[in-house]
Amino acid sequence: MEPSVLVALALVFGVAVGVALVSLVHHAARRGERAAMVVRGGVPDGVEQVLDALESAGVVLDPSNNVVKASPGALAFGLVWNQSLVHPELVELVDKVRRSGEPLSEEVRLARGPFGDANVFLFVRIARIGSRFVLLLAEDRTEAYRLDEVRRDFVANISHELKTPIGAVGLLADALQAASDDPEQVRRFAKRLTKESDRLARITKEIIELSRLQAADALAKPELVDIDDVVAAAIDHNRVAADKLGISIVSGGDSGAQVYGDEPILVAALQNLITNAVQYSPERSRIGVGVTNSDGIVEISVTDQGAGIAEEDLERVFERFYRVDPARARNTGGTGLGLSIVKHVVQNHGGDVRVWSQVGRGSTFTIRLPEASSATLASMSESAAANGVPALEAPSRPALEAGASGHVDGDVKEPT
Repeated sequence: MEPSVLVALALVFGVAVGVALVSLVHHAARRGERAAMVVRGGVPDGVEQVLDALESAGVVLDPSNNVVKASPGALAFGLVWNQSLVHPELVELVDKVRRSGEPLSEEVRLARGPFGDANVFLFVRIARIGSRFVLLLAEDRTEAYRLDEVRRDFVANISHELKTPIGAVGLLADALQAASDDPEQVRRFAKRLTKESDRLARITKEIIELSRLQAADALAKPELVDIDDVVAAAIDHNRVAADKLGISIVSGGDSGAQVYGDEPILVAALQNLITNAVQYSPERSRIGVGVTNSDGIVEISVTDQGAGIAEEDLERVFERFYRVDPARARNTGGTGLGLSIVKHVVQNHGGDVRVWSQVGRGSTFTIRLPEASSATLASMSESAAANGVPALEAPSRPALEAGASGHVDGDVKEPT
């Protein structure tokens, strides 16, 4: 064979081998790239971006239940650790979806963490994406469950609070009938019957009031309110009960402060604070009602010289039906709703209520409300006009004469 032919054959063979090698290298490279995708996650297009933007919990798992992608919400809930689902309940649901191939939605209760008894309630949706991956989405329902629990407790507490006076009324009615021939016994039972009926009426009234305050339209028609009038009315309502115990109620501070709102329910809120102060103060003590007005905030403080409130109870005193001293509260006729009403009244007026207390030194409850101003007047007038409510008048700040509204000279300050 001629040398030129041999050279040509060798060239052809070399080209063929080269093409084969290139093909093999390219194929191996693609296989390596796919393997690398699996290691990095291999999540279908668009899923990673969605999970990054997702506020709720989202997790993508591979066929071995390894977490290849998790949203910030899933990490915040503690669902994922070391590239695995923490809770076996979720793993079981994922396996169920893999076996059936059908999407699944279910509410689950999971431990919030490795310590303590706190739980988190999640609404979970699980579905396959593609042929290999599973997507798990979880929505937090813990707050909804908490609110349901609050409602159940509220109903249970109402039932308990109403049961006592209703039962007492029934027993006293039977006793009256049995003692019909004894005038002295009739008078004694009738007095008790009146006391229990008054307590029942008070509980019912406060429940209705609290329900009204929680309504969205609790302040549908705000008006300009003089705080001096609110303080005077609340003190007058408690004057007789205080005088009976030798307790003096004094007021002082800034006069002429005005806010926008509902005067009767503001009076009721302050009245509740003063009533509590009278009920829990020792005889011949002093209660101070002070008003300050600065930087657009009106503060009304009620200070007593009672036994005070322990630190562990301070955060709960505004809960419905909560009593620091249940036995004494029942003796004084308290319902446990007064401070809840105060809180909702103040919140409906855009303010807040705070408490300072020290055992053995007394307590100070402070209502903080936004002061009426021309700017807020214009805003509220526009809102009122939109709702068909007559426009509010411009605020005035007349100086009160000395001694008006029962005020005395001198500020009432928090005890130190």
